[in-house]
Amino acid sequence: MSWIIAVVAGLFSLTVLYDSVVADAKGRTCSEVRQAYGAKGFSLSNIPYQEISGEHLRICAQGYTCCTSEMEDKLGQQSKLEFENMVEETSHFLRTTFVSRHKKFDEFFRELLENSEKSLNDMFIRTYGQLYMKNSEVFQDLFTELKRYYIGGNVNLEELLNDFWAHLLERMFKLVNPQYHFTEDYLECISKYTEQLKPFGDVPRKLKIQVTRAFIAARTFVQGLTVGREVANRVSKVFPAIGCIRALMKMMYCPYCRGVPTVKPCSNYCLNVMKGCLANQADLDTEWNLFIDAMLLVAERLEGPFHIEAVMDPIDVKISEAIMNMQENSMQVSAKVFQGCGQPKPRPAGRSTRSVSDNFNIRFRPYSPEERPTTAAGTSLDRLVTDIKEKLKMVKKFWSTLPYTLCNIDKVTSGVSDEEECWNGHTKGRYLPEVMNDGLTNQINNPEVEVDITRPDTLIRQQIMALRVMTNKLRNAYNGNDVNFQDSVEEASGSGSGSGCIDEMCPQDLDFSTTEAPPGPKKNEPIGSTAVGPCLHWLTIFGTSLLLVLQRQWR
Repeated sequence: MSWIIAVVAGLFSLTVLYDSVVADAKGRTCSEVRQAYGAKGFSLSNIPYQEISGEHLRICAQGYTCCTSEMEDKLGQQSKLEFENMVEETSHFLRTTFVSRHKKFDEFFRELLENSEKSLNDMFIRTYGQLYMKNSEVFQDLFTELKRYYIGGNVNLEELLNDFWAHLLERMFKLVNPQYHFTEDYLECISKYTEQLKPFGDVPRKLKIQVTRAFIAARTFVQGLTVGREVANRVSKVFPAIGCIRALMKMMYCPYCRGVPTVKPCSNYCLNVMKGCLANQADLDTEWNLFIDAMLLVAERLEGPFHIEAVMDPIDVKISEAIMNMQENSMQVSAKVFQGCGQPKPRPAGRSTRSVSDNFNIRFRPYSPEERPTTAAGTSLDRLVTDIKEKLKMVKKFWSTLPYTLCNIDKVTSGVSDEEECWNGHTKGRYLPEVMNDGLTNQINNPEVEVDITRPDTLIRQQIMALRVMTNKLRNAYNGNDVNFQDSVEEASGSGSGSGCIDEMCPQDLDFSTTEAPPGPKKNEPIGSTAVGPCLHWLTIFGTSLLLVLQRQWR
């Protein structure tokens, strides 16, 4: 009987011990969880004070828990909201960089064009007076089309400049030959001799090289800032899938349900969750980096041979020199045109054939350096580009490093050196799985996030294509080519990063510093003995002083 009594006593002791353990487990307080849950702004009604059985949980472990079904749902939504906000906040610098720099560059460029047009208008009114005012639409049309090109208009810069010089030649030819009547057909014939006769000297060729390259680079660069802004804005708005939301909840708030709300996720655990949730964004990184590199290359061009400010600021001086060249060579030009197009008909009797000088009182007052506009939009191209380059370098590899950036936020991971003191997805302890590589295809074995690698995100793929197209344009702009006027083969092949010395348009062609003043009329040469005599007389009045000023202001 004694052994029976001993067995019963032993069983009773085990029962008491078991009941004590269960009672202790059921009696574990949820006060810390209630406090943390309330700090999130949630109501504490119907929140348990002690752990309850967790069979109702769908994401967190179904042991004893401090979470009801309602709590798990709310915390799941909270994890989704916090993830979206973290991505948006982390990308704030990226987005504002493109927004603010695009705005500043666009403001600068538009004001630069306005200043250049105003400077030319003021200078030509002072220099040529009524002669300019009666023909000012030729110059106004030039600037109108340049502005239209900049804002995305379908303008061929080379054709625009060729037309400008052709129209200017027609106007000038009539002015230096006032005793003749020229029909539209005759004027059209004159324009055919523009390239052959070079009535404006070498200025049109050099200016065409400078203007086309600088405008192509500037417009493409500002378009690149636009694309960067749009891509950043769209990709920063994440829409996590169900698998991602479950993984975020498990990582961020299942510690609440286990009664340890202060324990933060292990760093490698966080990385696997973020890499799974941001797998499509990481796929953007390759094209993003190529795009940034192409932007930096064009920025270097803008600082050097494609310097739009250096082209537009003295454009009035350059056009004025071309006009002076035309006047100096007008006798030879007229003779060759008459030979090629035929002798024009004289004006009807009684019509005025007074010379340019007889019709108008030509006055000239050169600009002082301080009168020329210094910079546009309160800055300069060099300062703008330097600032943009620095910011672009900072945002390279943004999308592939985004998971690391998010997991380095203090609120997200434990940040402790002891790997045993962080949340590993199940309990407080070491996280053993390896960290996945970047990108969608590398998430096939992600232990934390269910990722469908067969269905790439459509929005991300659209942004990848937008970056690819923009990168191609930037590479063309780097080489001085406007992709809008490439043939299909050139547009398909697209790029290249050579020296940028295209055909005959090499840096030595951009040097105006050796420009010499054309000689004045020979001593004792009869003025007015030919049709161009009055204009040569005009040249002798102020030409020498003008060209000396040109030399000092030339860039």
